[in-house]
Amino acid sequence: MADIIGLVLPFFGLILIGYVACKLAHQPAEALGWLNFFIVYISLPALFFKLVSRTPMHELTRVDFIAADLAATYGIFLLVFLIGRYIRQSSLKDCTVQALAGAYGNIGYMGPGLALLAFGEAAAVPVALIFCFENALHFMVAPAMMAAAGGDERPRSKVALDVVKKIAYHPFIVATAVGFLAAAFQFQPPLPLQRLIDYLAQAAAPCALFAMGVTLALRPLKRVPVELGYIVPIKLILHPVLVYVVLSLVGDFEPLWVYTAVLLASLPTATNVFVIGQQYGVWQERASATILITTVLSVLTVSGLLYLITSGLLPADLFLQN
Repeated sequence: MADIIGLVLPFFGLILIGYVACKLAHQPAEALGWLNFFIVYISLPALFFKLVSRTPMHELTRVDFIAADLAATYGIFLLVFLIGRYIRQSSLKDCTVQALAGAYGNIGYMGPGLALLAFGEAAAVPVALIFCFENALHFMVAPAMMAAAGGDERPRSKVALDVVKKIAYHPFIVATAVGFLAAAFQFQPPLPLQRLIDYLAQAAAPCALFAMGVTLALRPLKRVPVELGYIVPIKLILHPVLVYVVLSLVGDFEPLWVYTAVLLASLPTATNVFVIGQQYGVWQERASATILITTVLSVLTVSGLLYLITSGLLPADLFLQN
């Protein structure tokens, strides 16, 4: 267990440092702008390109893995949506943001750093695949559901075009796509350029985690929403369990890919859920509370999951006969 603490303490410690720094420095929210720009448009894209471009093409085309992961994640989305709609009697727009809170993990800021720290660079490909395809689907589902609920008054053609642009121009997805091309043509950047990419990639995790801590500090917890009673356990426990079961049912995946997918599913609610709520003017304060509480509790749940994996208590395939 000491090894697990040694693994996650620096990781979550960076989030805590960002949180404390924000509370002490009293900087305005706008001060985070350039750091976020560096993370989203430069550092994390460099990391995705670096890792994907060095991967054999046959590993980048595992449609079965992508389909299984998406099925599990959107099974969670549907479950939370139905609870909100038929038990809590929430509006369609509120239910959409609640469902995203239960299914949309922080796979961009936290995923690459933690997975690579825990499993090494071999985890890069499943991380990139999960990130690209889950984000693409989130970008499609959110505006589509809001348009259906009447939360987006634009013509459907403009909504569809906006979705396509968000997917096509997202820097993480662009970097991964360029990495795919580099892998396909076995392109190797010149040494000076490769060193620059390496430096930028190394900055991705610490900068992203520090920025996440600052973001959490800027959105203080004012009240604990009732919905957190089911969203928090679904996100932190049921989501990784369902991903594990579905991947085991489909089978024939490398153990490291299974563990990486389960680890990413165990991550707390993404800060993008607050951004989506803010964009459509729904469930904003409760989305912020969900992000904060799931992040704090994930210190325990993620540590427990990593202990199960590293100790051998969690087999790579639940249904594999010994």
